[in-house]
Amino acid sequence: MRTGLWLHQWQPIEVKKHGRRAKSLFRLGFDYLGHLVLNPSASNESDFVQSLQLLSCT
Repeated sequence: MRTGLWLHQWQPIEVKKHGRRAKSLFRLGFDYLGHLVLNPSASNESDFVQSLQLLSCT
């Protein structure tokens, strides 16, 4: 969820006509982390390190 909140600050999630977001904050962060782990060659190493630093904060 923390990663989703961080991503939402930079690029807000689209709000549908019925007033709900297109994706939950948890799903947004989960998909992003999954992409970083499963596609290391497609992602930037600094993005991965930055995500780990974000998750290690208490």
